[in-house]
Amino acid sequence: MIRFGHIIFGVAFLLSLCTAVSASERFPPPEFESGYEQPSPTTPHPRQDIYEYIDAAVLLAGLSLSSYLVLRNRSRRAIFILMVFSLLYFGFWRKGCVCPIGAIQNIVLSVFDRDYVVPIVVGVFFVLPLVFTLFFGRVFCAGVCPLGAMQDLVLLRPVPVPRWAESGLRLFAYVYLGAAVLFAATGSAFVICRYDPFVSFFRLSGNLNVLILGACFLVVGVFIGRPYCRFVCPYGVILRQMSRLSKWRVTIAPDECVQCRLCEDSCPFGAIKEPTTDWPVHEYDRSKKRLAFLILLLPVLMLLGGWMGSGVRMVTARMHETVRLAERVYLEDEGKVEGTTDASLAFRATGKEVKELYEEASNIRAEFGLGGWFFGGFVGLVIGLKLIGLSVRRQRKDYEADRASCVACGRCFEYCPKEHARLKKAKEMIGKS
Repeated sequence: MIRFGHIIFGVAFLLSLCTAVSASERFPPPEFESGYEQPSPTTPHPRQDIYEYIDAAVLLAGLSLSSYLVLRNRSRRAIFILMVFSLLYFGFWRKGCVCPIGAIQNIVLSVFDRDYVVPIVVGVFFVLPLVFTLFFGRVFCAGVCPLGAMQDLVLLRPVPVPRWAESGLRLFAYVYLGAAVLFAATGSAFVICRYDPFVSFFRLSGNLNVLILGACFLVVGVFIGRPYCRFVCPYGVILRQMSRLSKWRVTIAPDECVQCRLCEDSCPFGAIKEPTTDWPVHEYDRSKKRLAFLILLLPVLMLLGGWMGSGVRMVTARMHETVRLAERVYLEDEGKVEGTTDASLAFRATGKEVKELYEEASNIRAEFGLGGWFFGGFVGLVIGLKLIGLSVRRQRKDYEADRASCVACGRCFEYCPKEHARLKKAKEMIGKS
């Protein structure tokens, strides 16, 4: 049942992104009369033409090489080198933009706003890692993502996180994804880009609060493996679900597992699952009853979440500039605040009636009410599926890397005696040749 839900989730995303990527530019930029000087942008201007193709080509090459290094070459050292290159290229040279994580918002906005067209390179950056994940697992996380690379470099003294705590903390990433989709769909804000904790480091400038947030993630990352990737990253949520369906996956041992237990503590991300034992009969019967109850509870959680999400529309709608403007104009007209703002002055200069502004803000709040039902229902669905997952016991005979949690970093390879035997045999073959 859970696997079927993941399939539906992946298909829905792929259908939406295919519609968005196939679009082309419909509205050319206006032509200004001679003498007009465009203002300088406050953020790095996206490189056009040949540079976009270079970025897409580097991404494709990086994903291909990462897949080879993870599944065939099985070299942690080579993966590390690729990771450093990706950090330098996509992070500091490319300044963290374009990135697949923020591209979620572009794809969503293009679906809900017909006047917005996704640039081809943005669509490519969003789609390619998903396609590779569907076939090879999370190879994008392994050696191509600059955000993951930066956190991996500072991981010095890893401390394991209890699985119950990790499962609870990961819920925030789903909430963050849902909120990002809601705000992008309503044209309110691109919150993923606004609160990206590492883009300020890549651009060597930025908001002080965001810099502090990024520094906190790096400090925590010294002890907790990739905290942003595991507990916050909205794109990581999508990659987790796609990786469950991957055709090929990371294996700790190159062939058969001898259960030496040397790999148990090698993964700083809690992705190694140990062999399971048979359940006692009484525990098995109790688990079946619990599972049946949670399945019946699932729609209740979704309805409750949707109701709560719709109920906070007055708060969430304030993320939209039109709603904030309407509230400010209302307070000024009622004499509840002193002075004016640049936005309210600009509105009054247009000659537009206040009634029209209030009506537009009311419509936006209604959109947030409807969107809140979907957002809250999505969160309720995630909570329900997590509870159901706790009642489903999967049989494992060997130590395995969890399909969803494994970021394909290759650390566990070095702990496996079968891997050392494989490398020794490979060196002997090379020596003979």
